[in-house]
Amino acid sequence: METVDGNVDAMDGDVATAGAVEIAEAVRSGAVRAADTVAAALARIAERDAGLCAFLEVWGEDAARRAREVDARVAAGERLPLAGVPIGVKGRRGLRTAGPLLAAGCVPVGATSVPGPGTPWQTWGLGAGGRTVNPWRADRTPGGSSAGSAAAVAAGLVPLATGSDGAGSVRIPAAWCGVAGLKLTNGPGSGGGTGGGPAGLTAPGALARSVADLAAYWRVMVPGAAPEAGPELPVPGAAPVTGPELPVPAVWSADLGFAEPDEEPVALARAAVDRLVDAGAVRLVRPRRPLRLADPAPAWLALRTPGADLRAAHRTRAVNDERLAELFTGAALLLTPTTPTAPHGHEGPGDRYSTALTWAFNLSGHPALSLPAGFGTDGCPVGLQAVAPHGAEALLLAVAAGVTR
Repeated sequence: METVDGNVDAMDGDVATAGAVEIAEAVRSGAVRAADTVAAALARIAERDAGLCAFLEVWGEDAARRAREVDARVAAGERLPLAGVPIGVKGRRGLRTAGPLLAAGCVPVGATSVPGPGTPWQTWGLGAGGRTVNPWRADRTPGGSSAGSAAAVAAGLVPLATGSDGAGSVRIPAAWCGVAGLKLTNGPGSGGGTGGGPAGLTAPGALARSVADLAAYWRVMVPGAAPEAGPELPVPGAAPVTGPELPVPAVWSADLGFAEPDEEPVALARAAVDRLVDAGAVRLVRPRRPLRLADPAPAWLALRTPGADLRAAHRTRAVNDERLAELFTGAALLLTPTTPTAPHGHEGPGDRYSTALTWAFNLSGHPALSLPAGFGTDGCPVGLQAVAPHGAEALLLAVAAGVTR
């Protein structure tokens, strides 16, 4: 691969392993071209995706054309916050919501896999060559429904990929593929919501290997966000993102008062909380009363069922909203395991929903982030979920950056 300065080999390793923030800085500085970064991503996909099946389609010619356009924009003096960053977009319709990312200089290289037709469960993906596998264990699912996006980021095919989260569809695959995943605030009138479906349950999100890259995504997708003063969080081509003074008060809940998670994901998530405490990112506090949410499963399913009687669903939503509002009067964050189980096999999840600990926050609309929490005895990753008040993505990102940078 020939770079701007003619050095064919020097940039290959850097481009292959760099995050979105690093790539954008390199392209803006002239150290490398967008054409180089995109060519490197396309080469990695061609080399590795046959066994992974993270992509439904690869848009080689379009990506090369878009990369040349980014290089021309940079040469003309545009300061693009995500210049030359190759991204995967969730599903064939992913470009419909990627406009802000394209305007910021991202180059979509393909559509990532989503669940195939005819399945009652969504924690899997179907790529162009078959079922999407977990990069850590091919006999395990990567999670879903943003399956291909998580697998592509975890395997190093792209540094950033989009997702959508209606019940945990960003956070679950982020946890099971060992990457970071952000769900924006959802619901009517939210800054992060883009439609959200008829029940307002779905929010856009992204998956990345670094919190700084998620912060860059957030700033592009939610322009005008006004974070509070506090520690800096780097964002390319923009003023630093800041958050609250660390450590922030946080509440730990292993089960939200209703779920029955396995011991190992709970233990790994709790150990990750201890690392956040040791790093000075959070301090644990006791809520005035233990958090006991109503199980959101019946309400979520009713809200997605045309013609269903929604009275019970609205009651559940109201009860949980009240209990979460009370919790957030005394704490800035709620910390939980992301999933109740380790990644399951390709035959399906069994009797328990993998969404048990995530979909409550699609009902309530709170932003949530999954961070890698370690590896189970099966060799697969699991995640720690952090939930913040509505519109407080800056808080989530600042806390996560405080322990990961």
